[in-house]
Amino acid sequence: MLQFMVYSVKTNRNEITPMSLSFQSVDTLFAPWDSTETPGVALAILQDGEIAYKHGYGMANLEHALPITTQSIFHIASISKHFTVYAILQLAHEGKLSLTDDIRTYLPEMPVYGTSIEIQHLIHHTSGLRDQWDLLELAGWRDDDLKTSADILHLARRQKELNFLPGDLHLYCNTGYTLLMLIVERLTGKSLRAY
Repeated sequence: MLQFMVYSVKTNRNEITPMSLSFQSVDTLFAPWDSTETPGVALAILQDGEIAYKHGYGMANLEHALPITTQSIFHIASISKHFTVYAILQLAHEGKLSLTDDIRTYLPEMPVYGTSIEIQHLIHHTSGLRDQWDLLELAGWRDDDLKTSADILHLARRQKELNFLPGDLHLYCNTGYTLLMLIVERLTGKSLRAY
Protein backbone atom coordinates (compact mmCIF):
# COMPACT_ATOMS: atom_id res chain seq x y z
CA MET A 1 0.00 0.00 0.00
CA LEU A 2 1.34 3.42 -0.95
CA GLN A 3 1.04 6.21 1.57
CA PHE A 4 2.02 9.83 1.13
CA MET A 5 2.42 12.54 3.70
CA VAL A 6 2.07 15.96 2.15
CA TYR A 7 2.72 18.95 4.36
CA SER A 8 3.38 22.64 4.02
CA VAL A 9 5.02 25.22 6.21
CA LYS A 10 5.66 28.93 5.82
CA THR A 11 9.03 29.65 4.21
CA ASN A 12 10.98 32.57 2.86
CA ARG A 13 10.52 33.19 -0.87
CA ASN A 14 13.96 31.84 -1.76
CA GLU A 15 13.49 28.50 0.01
CA ILE A 16 12.22 25.28 -1.51
CA THR A 17 8.99 24.46 0.26
CA PRO A 18 8.45 21.09 1.92
CA MET A 19 5.35 20.75 -0.33
CA SER A 20 7.49 20.87 -3.49
CA LEU A 21 9.98 18.43 -1.95
CA SER A 22 7.18 15.98 -1.21
CA PHE A 23 6.06 16.13 -4.85
CA GLN A 24 9.62 15.36 -5.92
CA SER A 25 9.48 12.30 -3.68
CA VAL A 26 6.20 11.27 -5.33
CA ASP A 27 7.87 11.49 -8.74
CA THR A 28 10.77 9.44 -7.39
CA LEU A 29 8.36 6.84 -6.05
CA PHE A 30 6.65 6.47 -9.43
CA ALA A 31 9.90 6.59 -11.46
CA PRO A 32 9.95 2.80 -12.08
CA TRP A 33 6.66 3.15 -14.00
CA ASP A 34 7.60 6.35 -15.82
CA SER A 35 8.98 4.83 -18.99
CA THR A 36 7.88 4.17 -22.54
CA GLU A 37 8.07 0.43 -21.84
CA THR A 38 5.67 0.09 -18.91
CA PRO A 39 1.99 0.67 -18.24
CA GLY A 40 1.64 3.60 -15.92
CA VAL A 41 -0.63 5.66 -13.73
CA ALA A 42 -2.22 9.09 -13.54
CA LEU A 43 -1.98 10.77 -10.16
CA ALA A 44 -3.67 13.74 -8.53
CA ILE A 45 -3.05 14.96 -5.01
CA LEU A 46 -5.78 17.06 -3.45
CA GLN A 47 -5.24 19.56 -0.68
CA ASP A 48 -8.19 21.39 0.86
CA GLY A 49 -10.39 20.25 -2.02
CA GLU A 50 -8.08 21.63 -4.71
CA ILE A 51 -5.64 19.79 -6.95
CA ALA A 52 -2.22 20.55 -5.50
CA TYR A 53 -0.28 18.29 -7.87
CA LYS A 54 -1.02 16.11 -10.88
CA HIS A 55 1.20 14.05 -13.12
CA GLY A 56 1.08 11.15 -15.58
CA TYR A 57 3.65 8.35 -15.50
CA GLY A 58 4.32 5.63 -18.06
CA MET A 59 2.18 4.53 -20.94
CA ALA A 60 -1.57 4.32 -21.51
CA ASN A 61 -1.07 2.08 -24.55
CA LEU A 62 2.22 0.32 -25.24
CA GLU A 63 1.23 -0.85 -28.72
CA HIS A 64 0.43 2.67 -29.93
CA ALA A 65 3.06 4.44 -27.79
CA LEU A 66 0.49 6.62 -26.02
CA PRO A 67 1.77 8.11 -22.78
CA ILE A 68 -0.39 8.74 -19.75
CA THR A 69 -0.92 12.43 -19.14
CA THR A 70 -2.99 14.40 -16.68
CA GLN A 71 -5.65 14.53 -19.42
CA SER A 72 -5.80 10.76 -20.01
CA ILE A 73 -9.27 9.25 -19.79
CA PHE A 74 -9.62 5.82 -18.20
CA HIS A 75 -12.47 3.34 -18.34
CA ILE A 76 -13.10 2.86 -14.63
CA ALA A 77 -15.40 -0.13 -15.13
CA SER A 78 -16.21 -1.87 -11.85
CA ILE A 79 -14.49 0.79 -9.75
CA SER A 80 -17.78 2.65 -10.24
CA LYS A 81 -19.50 0.00 -8.09
CA HIS A 82 -17.91 1.54 -4.99
CA PHE A 83 -19.47 4.92 -5.78
CA THR A 84 -22.80 3.31 -6.57
CA VAL A 85 -22.95 1.50 -3.23
CA TYR A 86 -21.84 4.66 -1.43
CA ALA A 87 -24.74 6.55 -3.02
CA ILE A 88 -27.20 3.80 -2.02
CA LEU A 89 -25.86 3.74 1.55
CA GLN A 90 -26.09 7.51 1.74
CA LEU A 91 -29.74 7.37 0.65
CA ALA A 92 -30.37 4.65 3.23
CA HIS A 93 -28.73 6.79 5.91
CA GLU A 94 -31.00 9.67 4.91
CA GLY A 95 -34.02 7.38 5.28
CA LYS A 96 -34.95 7.52 1.59
CA LEU A 97 -34.68 3.75 1.15
CA SER A 98 -33.92 0.59 3.07
CA LEU A 99 -31.49 -2.08 1.96
CA THR A 100 -34.27 -4.61 2.49
CA ASP A 101 -36.67 -2.80 0.13
CA ASP A 102 -37.92 -4.79 -2.85
CA ILE A 103 -36.34 -3.31 -5.98
CA ARG A 104 -39.80 -3.13 -7.55
CA THR A 105 -40.56 -0.27 -5.13
CA TYR A 106 -38.25 1.84 -7.32
CA LEU A 107 -38.27 -0.21 -10.52
CA PRO A 108 -41.92 -1.30 -10.86
CA GLU A 109 -41.35 -2.47 -14.43
CA MET A 110 -39.21 -5.35 -13.19
CA PRO A 111 -41.09 -8.67 -13.26
CA VAL A 112 -42.62 -10.37 -10.26
CA TYR A 113 -40.61 -13.53 -9.72
CA GLY A 114 -42.66 -14.89 -6.84
CA THR A 115 -39.97 -13.73 -4.43
CA SER A 116 -38.56 -10.36 -3.50
CA ILE A 117 -35.25 -9.10 -4.86
CA GLU A 118 -33.99 -6.67 -2.25
CA ILE A 119 -31.57 -3.79 -2.77
CA GLN A 120 -29.03 -5.64 -0.63
CA HIS A 121 -29.21 -8.60 -3.04
CA LEU A 122 -28.11 -6.32 -5.86
CA ILE A 123 -25.23 -4.95 -3.77
CA HIS A 124 -23.96 -8.40 -2.76
CA HIS A 125 -24.42 -10.10 -6.16
CA THR A 126 -27.02 -12.45 -4.72
CA SER A 127 -30.08 -11.35 -6.72
CA GLY A 128 -30.32 -14.32 -9.07
CA LEU A 129 -30.49 -11.97 -12.07
CA ARG A 130 -28.46 -12.78 -15.16
CA ASP A 131 -25.46 -10.61 -15.95
CA GLN A 132 -26.08 -7.82 -18.44
CA TRP A 133 -23.00 -8.65 -20.53
CA ASP A 134 -24.17 -12.23 -21.02
CA LEU A 135 -27.66 -11.02 -21.92
CA LEU A 136 -26.28 -8.47 -24.40
CA GLU A 137 -24.11 -11.11 -26.05
CA LEU A 138 -27.06 -13.50 -26.34
CA ALA A 139 -29.11 -10.67 -27.86
CA GLY A 140 -26.45 -10.15 -30.56
CA TRP A 141 -24.86 -6.93 -29.30
CA ARG A 142 -21.19 -6.34 -30.09
CA ASP A 143 -18.64 -5.26 -27.48
CA ASP A 144 -18.23 -1.84 -29.07
CA ASP A 145 -21.96 -1.12 -29.44
CA LEU A 146 -23.23 1.81 -27.38
CA LYS A 147 -25.26 0.51 -24.45
CA THR A 148 -27.44 2.64 -22.16
CA SER A 149 -28.96 1.96 -18.78
CA ALA A 150 -32.33 1.89 -20.57
CA ASP A 151 -31.03 -0.95 -22.75
CA ILE A 152 -29.92 -2.91 -19.69
CA LEU A 153 -33.25 -2.31 -17.92
CA HIS A 154 -35.07 -3.52 -21.05
CA LEU A 155 -33.05 -6.76 -21.02
CA ALA A 156 -33.38 -7.25 -17.26
CA ARG A 157 -37.14 -6.81 -17.20
CA ARG A 158 -37.53 -9.39 -19.98
CA GLN A 159 -35.84 -12.05 -17.82
CA LYS A 160 -38.64 -14.52 -17.10
CA GLU A 161 -37.02 -16.39 -14.23
CA LEU A 162 -34.06 -16.06 -11.90
CA ASN A 163 -30.90 -18.18 -11.89
CA PHE A 164 -31.55 -18.89 -8.18
CA LEU A 165 -33.59 -17.55 -5.29
CA PRO A 166 -32.33 -14.16 -4.08
CA GLY A 167 -29.90 -14.57 -1.21
CA ASP A 168 -29.24 -18.27 -1.88
CA LEU A 169 -26.05 -17.94 -3.94
CA HIS A 170 -23.41 -15.43 -4.96
CA LEU A 171 -22.94 -14.82 -8.69
CA TYR A 172 -21.17 -11.68 -9.85
CA CYS A 173 -23.78 -9.60 -11.63
CA ASN A 174 -23.23 -6.23 -13.30
CA THR A 175 -26.97 -5.96 -13.96
CA GLY A 176 -27.55 -5.34 -10.27
CA TYR A 177 -25.32 -2.29 -10.32
CA THR A 178 -27.03 -0.82 -13.34
CA LEU A 179 -30.33 -1.26 -11.47
CA LEU A 180 -28.83 0.34 -8.34
CA MET A 181 -27.74 3.30 -10.46
CA LEU A 182 -31.28 3.65 -11.78
CA ILE A 183 -32.65 3.56 -8.22
CA VAL A 184 -30.31 6.41 -7.25
CA GLU A 185 -31.37 8.40 -10.30
CA ARG A 186 -35.08 7.87 -9.69
CA LEU A 187 -34.86 8.78 -5.99
CA THR A 188 -32.70 11.86 -6.45
CA GLY A 189 -33.82 13.15 -9.84
CA LYS A 190 -30.12 13.33 -10.78
CA SER A 191 -27.75 11.13 -12.68
CA LEU A 192 -25.47 9.04 -10.47
CA ARG A 193 -22.57 11.14 -11.76
CA ALA A 194 -24.26 14.38 -10.70
CA TYR A 195 -25.41 12.94 -7.37
